[in-house]
Amino acid sequence: MARPLWTGNLSFGLVSLPVGLYTATDSHTIHLHQLQRGTSDRIRNRRVNERTGKEVELDDIVKGYDTGADEYVLVEPAELDEIAPGRSRALDITGFVDLDEVEPIFFDKTYYLGPRGSEYGKIYSLLEQALAKAGKAGITTFVMRQHEYLVAVKAEDGLLTLHTLHWADEIRDPKKEIDSLPGKAKATAKELQMAEQLIRAMSMTWDPGEFHDTFQKKVTALIEAKKAGETVEKAEPAAEPTGVVDLMEALRASVERASSPKTTGGKATVTGKTGAEKKPAAKKRIRSAQKEDLTALPKADLYKKAAAANVAGRSNMTRDDLVKALSQ
Repeated sequence: MARPLWTGNLSFGLVSLPVGLYTATDSHTIHLHQLQRGTSDRIRNRRVNERTGKEVELDDIVKGYDTGADEYVLVEPAELDEIAPGRSRALDITGFVDLDEVEPIFFDKTYYLGPRGSEYGKIYSLLEQALAKAGKAGITTFVMRQHEYLVAVKAEDGLLTLHTLHWADEIRDPKKEIDSLPGKAKATAKELQMAEQLIRAMSMTWDPGEFHDTFQKKVTALIEAKKAGETVEKAEPAAEPTGVVDLMEALRASVERASSPKTTGGKATVTGKTGAEKKPAAKKRIRSAQKEDLTALPKADLYKKAAAANVAGRSNMTRDDLVKALSQ
């Protein structure tokens, strides 16, 4: 079992619940060492005294605030803990807000909250059920590892979760950051209608298990191929930007492709069409698909066809695998 990153008391009103904070996510990062080119010599990062050039032990390092003119105010780690003695072990909920009021941009990292002991299960479950029924989140601040965090405590799938939030002054103004925003540029009524039709045709049920980190798998495949002295297939080039004059045609073609039949249980169905159009359109699409030369298509189009045909494991397939699966 995992050890909690932080332990303390979660309080709402006069009710106090001892909890532990646990990491909720993992990373797919493949760790690559730094080497000097042409050798197998590792590159190491060392803590070096800038004046003497000698390496310094971690225990001999303190933090300092630069006041200017090469003068520093030294701050010991213990002193940082002393100025927040109670708050470093307390999650005292300030109030509850509707979940819809917290904009997605404020959310940062997610953690699980668990009760520290089975005897606190009733209080834990009470808060979880009450938050779920009310559709609200508890807002508070707390200190962990010498940093203060703004957090939201939510109910999710029978447990309590803690989400660290960005402070309001950490959110950048997009108008100041991006000088190419279109402002009030308007699309024509036909373009907007076609774009809405495309969105309806491409609508799907959210299933995160359908998506996989294929890049990390390709990194692993690249490493294995280089070990064996082989080469790997390069990714397809990015699509060219759509020009304004080609916008309507690109939308129309996109809707047509997204509305192509999706095979389920041996039957072809068409999305984005009226009932009168479904039968003849489906027959036409099936005949053309059987005659199509799959080997001439780019991988992106092959993947879309695999998704339409509900091909299992398509996210991990190479271009040749997709051609083979679709041909079968």
